[in-house]
Amino acid sequence: MTTQPAPNSMSTASASNIQIQLPDGKLLTQPTETTAMDVALGISEGLARSVIAAEIDGRIIDADRPLGDFADDDSPVPLKLLTSRDASALDVLRHSAAHVMARAVMRLYKGVSLAFGPTTSGGFYYDFDLPEKISEDDFPKIEAEIKKIIKEKEPFERFILPRDEARSLCESLGQDLKVEHIDTGLADQSTVSFYRQGEFVDLCRGPHIPNAGKIKAIKLMSVAGAYWKGDASGRQLQRLYGTAFFDKKELKHYLEQLEEAKRRDHRVLGKQHGLFAINPEVGQGLCLWLPKGARVRVALEDFLRKELLSRGYDPVYSPHIGRVDLYETSGHFPYYRDSQFAPLFGSEVGGMLDAWSERLERGEIDADGEDKLIAAAEVFGVKLPDYKPSMSADKKREVLHRWQVEHERYLLKPMNCPHHCHIFAAQPRSYRQLPLRLFEFGTVYRHEQTGELNGLLRVRGLTQDDAHIFCTPDQVEAEFRATIDLTKFVLKSVGLDNYRIQLSLRDPDSSKYVGSEENWDRAEAALRGVLEQSEVNFNEQPGEAAFYGPKADFMVSDCIGRSWQLGTVQLDYNLPERFKLEYNGSDNAAHRPVMIHRAPFGSLERFTGMLIEHFAGAFPMWLSPEQIRVLPLSDKSAEYAVAVAKQFDDAGLRVTVDNNDGKIQAKIRNAQLDLVNYMAVVGPKEAEAGKVALRDRIDGELGTMPVAEAIARLTQEVKDRVVRQAVQSGVPAVAVDSGQTGHEY
Repeated sequence: MTTQPAPNSMSTASASNIQIQLPDGKLLTQPTETTAMDVALGISEGLARSVIAAEIDGRIIDADRPLGDFADDDSPVPLKLLTSRDASALDVLRHSAAHVMARAVMRLYKGVSLAFGPTTSGGFYYDFDLPEKISEDDFPKIEAEIKKIIKEKEPFERFILPRDEARSLCESLGQDLKVEHIDTGLADQSTVSFYRQGEFVDLCRGPHIPNAGKIKAIKLMSVAGAYWKGDASGRQLQRLYGTAFFDKKELKHYLEQLEEAKRRDHRVLGKQHGLFAINPEVGQGLCLWLPKGARVRVALEDFLRKELLSRGYDPVYSPHIGRVDLYETSGHFPYYRDSQFAPLFGSEVGGMLDAWSERLERGEIDADGEDKLIAAAEVFGVKLPDYKPSMSADKKREVLHRWQVEHERYLLKPMNCPHHCHIFAAQPRSYRQLPLRLFEFGTVYRHEQTGELNGLLRVRGLTQDDAHIFCTPDQVEAEFRATIDLTKFVLKSVGLDNYRIQLSLRDPDSSKYVGSEENWDRAEAALRGVLEQSEVNFNEQPGEAAFYGPKADFMVSDCIGRSWQLGTVQLDYNLPERFKLEYNGSDNAAHRPVMIHRAPFGSLERFTGMLIEHFAGAFPMWLSPEQIRVLPLSDKSAEYAVAVAKQFDDAGLRVTVDNNDGKIQAKIRNAQLDLVNYMAVVGPKEAEAGKVALRDRIDGELGTMPVAEAIARLTQEVKDRVVRQAVQSGVPAVAVDSGQTGHEY
């Protein structure tokens, strides 16, 4: 521990001192070796006991790192002490818990080779290569060993080695996966950091908690298979999942939440209530909307279509395929090639040349293989006179690509944006016509990995509520504000009021973004300005922008606290430039429009899947696939039941009649289990009086009333889009990310 001056010390820093600035603006002059923990001790011992880590300019560091390592010239080091109250501290805790779990596994099993142990939205995992197969039956003994390690409260100690020494250390420890990672993944690093805790040493960037005793609650969750660095052709590993918290109550709440989430699983409810099906014979990730699910989808489409038309949008349609050249112009192909289906060719040779080009890119063709490919192409009548074996791989691919461009190649549409660009360009445009707002419920196709597919939440065929607004630069802020308001309106209509907006910006150090820096600065400033003026809860996330522009993503919390990325609004100066879009300005000169992408739902599949889980299958009246069911007391009332159902149907309500044999109590119970919003019980008395005995699934008996009164009551509830949840979990909300993303590009 170093000697601490008074917190309000303002002495001038010397060469061996640094200035530290606390969040309240106070400056401390300290020796360069001072740590965040030293600063905490200088304030109070109670604070020091609470410190988990520290934050400097958004970077999380160990509490015992010398702050002089982060000094920049004479500028003060902006220091924030992190305790269990800070959200980012939980990530540090879980990262450390992954190390503790790995240490326990190595104590219990022989021949363990460590891979990686990152955190997840709900906990952490660690990948292992070991001879013995771990099962959930082994969890108690692993957890017992974990508790022993935690009880010892040993510190996490960081040390750095030159890369060659780091490699030798990992080799001596028998950690061949770490050796491989140093040779390949860290080949450009001169030094490598490790963390030691007792006998356990792991290659790691950190940061970590001061000692294992900070982990107050930990639980192993599951075990699964994995591959080294996610490569299916690589070594197969075992992945052990766990979660950890600062408090046992938080762990209890989290586990209750997971149980509630299982009960709300849209895949189970979708099958149980006949909403959708996914059949391997049709194709994994390709949804079959069953009648009930289709009614929910139609209700959502009709609701949004009516709203868009009232807000000045124009409907358009575009085909399900397009030429590959279209997506090369937009930049989506081959940029997102790994998540797109393979191009379609009019002949077998087209596919062969495409595969040939890919093999060249990967360096997988030798001279003998190249001769065979050239000969095979000639068999199909393809002459490549410009193709020379002495060329570079890039030049060879250029020759192949030139042939492909001259011969039609098609792609299953991975996005609607390029098609809408051509709809804009199909006619001359004047500034007087702008903004031009085009919308389409457009189905697109993404070749998601099989292991990532998840019911409606992650599919290969999805229908986006896509719209693209073409406007002048002066109209950008007003249009962006309008799209934010539209998304807020849509979410409110389905009872989703708990959300924040993530402003996704570019990473200036990344090369993945296209377009000029000037346009990026302008776009980011415009979005930030609108969000600030709108006084919405938002945070900035560098590096999460689409490759063509910044975006605002709505991160929505459902009724049990899970966070979902749903609606998105994206600003784009790039595609209008790539497609050379123009409008005639007031000066009678050609100008480039600005493009805004927006999708309040994201996709109908994912939005519906999320709503199934949010409402536990019990949709509000206006969305429900079966709003009312007429229940005749006996066959004597069957004819009147059908006549009543006809009146409900004529009023636009979704109605069925239960004409099955059985007592009325059984019919009511079945309707309750089927989550029908209302039941209309009819018997001889109701038939004689022209009435129904109305029953609410939530509130029970509502009394006998004329059919017209019942219709008025129900249609008003639909019109008002009342959202009532019949099933409340009662589980305290612990913010957990659903791990699902929405409208990607």
